[in-house]
Amino acid sequence: MRFTSLVTAAATLLLAATASAGDVPSPPTPAPDGAKAYFISPLDGETVHGPVTVRFGLSGMGVAPAGIVFPNTGHHHLIVDAPLPALDQPIPSDAQHLHFGKGQTETVLNLAPGKHTLQMVLGDASHRLLDPPVVSGQINITVK
Repeated sequence: MRFTSLVTAAATLLLAATASAGDVPSPPTPAPDGAKAYFISPLDGETVHGPVTVRFGLSGMGVAPAGIVFPNTGHHHLIVDAPLPALDQPIPSDAQHLHFGKGQTETVLNLAPGKHTLQMVLGDASHRLLDPPVVSGQINITVK
C-alpha cells in the first residue's frame, strides 16, 4: 500500500510539473533580417471598384500554412479598418483580422463603398507575430 501511495504522489508531481511547464509561453519565432511584407495590389491611395482583389507580397521569407513549423516562413493576416494587434499576443480572428492560414497570397474582399485601411502582418505557425514583426505599411483605398 505504501508503494502505491508513493507512485501516486510521484505521478501527481509529474503532472503538476508538466502542466506548469506547458503554461510557459514559447519565445517568439525569429524573422530573418530584411524580411518585408507589402501589397502588390491595390496600391496606397488607389480608388477601386468592388469586389477588391488584394494581393500580398513578401520578400526575404517564404509562405507556409499555419501549424507548419519551417524556418523563415509564416502566413499572412490582413487587418481591415483596424489598428495593429498587440505585438505580444496571438493575432485576433474576426471580421477585421483575416487569417490566411492555408498559405494564401491573395483574397477578394467585399468592402462597402468608401475609404478603408489595409495592413498586413505575417504570423508564425501559431498565429503570433514574428520577432521582429514583419508588417506592411498601412495603405488607404477608396471603394466606389
